[in-house]
Amino acid sequence: MTDHYDDLETREPGKREAELFSRLPDVLRKALAAPAYAERLKGIDPASVTSRSALASLPVLRKSELPALHKAAPPFGGFVAGPLGSFGRLFTSPGPIFEPEPVRADPWRGARALFAAGFRPGDVVLNTFSYHLTPGGFIFDASARALGCAVIPAGPGNTEQQFELIEAYRPVGYSGTPDFLKILLDAAESAGRDVSSIRRALVSGAAFPKSLQDEVKARGVDAYQAFGTADLGMVAFETPAREGMVVNEDLIMEIVRPGTGDPVAPGDVGEIVVTSLDPQHPWIRLALGDLTAALPGASPCGRTNMRIKGWMGRADQTTKVKGMFVRPEQIAEIGKRHPGLGRLRLVVTRSGESDLMTLKAETASAGATLQDELAASLRAVTKLGGNVELVAAGSLPNDGKVIADERN
Repeated sequence: MTDHYDDLETREPGKREAELFSRLPDVLRKALAAPAYAERLKGIDPASVTSRSALASLPVLRKSELPALHKAAPPFGGFVAGPLGSFGRLFTSPGPIFEPEPVRADPWRGARALFAAGFRPGDVVLNTFSYHLTPGGFIFDASARALGCAVIPAGPGNTEQQFELIEAYRPVGYSGTPDFLKILLDAAESAGRDVSSIRRALVSGAAFPKSLQDEVKARGVDAYQAFGTADLGMVAFETPAREGMVVNEDLIMEIVRPGTGDPVAPGDVGEIVVTSLDPQHPWIRLALGDLTAALPGASPCGRTNMRIKGWMGRADQTTKVKGMFVRPEQIAEIGKRHPGLGRLRLVVTRSGESDLMTLKAETASAGATLQDELAASLRAVTKLGGNVELVAAGSLPNDGKVIADERN
């Protein structure tokens, strides 16, 4: 039995990088056919965007902006060039955000994630993600069928009927949230129903802490995690190495400072930004609002693509101080004005009955002059006064957080 879905997964990393960026200019040309991209990327020569540094010069599109953009220019905000009828399915997600499903085998690129989790052609899979309006159920359904599995389109809930399906069809695989997997196993045990055919699972959509991983494993289910979105499909997935998640093929992932488009140093926590090389519906530097960090080296499983630690929280740290919004990009601007600094963190607390901001800044050369200059920059950028605390280089946590709201 082969250990990998295809040869793409084990390419030499430099070859993968060259192939991805050789395709990017054509994808950009197709993106420019959509009016919103034509406006956002005005003046960009697609032929010149053939490296990570060139890609990093393009504007970031924040997922948090999509509901307003879609409402202003329905249904897709002007980011899709093709007619609605050229797609296979049309979905909506909370926001609302509207998503089309391309017409092709494995449109959400999830088959290789299922393969890495031990699913194989001929397996029967119980898919408990929702099939109602949102793409979740269809992402895993299409991915399993592309792999050659038979899918039970169960959706969530109704455990009694799920037991009937499981006992009749004897699925070996489960796809759904980790929470519902536990509900299913607990309910089956209480009711004396046989769900022992389920031996492997690909879970997503909720936290999967080690305590729950251990519990599920002890009950005979080998479960793997995947990270995906309704816009991009499968972004990254766990492998038998159990060392972080491997980024999916046909995607270019960057990790940037929250609120900016600037790549972080290797290993630092930052916001996930993804460029999808789907010619029918490309995404160019879509910032997901999720935090992660890259892991060094290749996975012991033999897959050679970039690895990430997994989901590490949300990047949107905007808060309101004294009635005014303070945003991560403002803290990044302060960093640009003082390039000799390390990490910055704005801590918001209460002092008496007033909000208090304290900017903590890593530096190797503390002094009253620098402290005063930073206080002036803080006021100029945020229009609010605050304290400045100079701290030793490397002393602030590497967790991607630039605004810490500690008000209770």
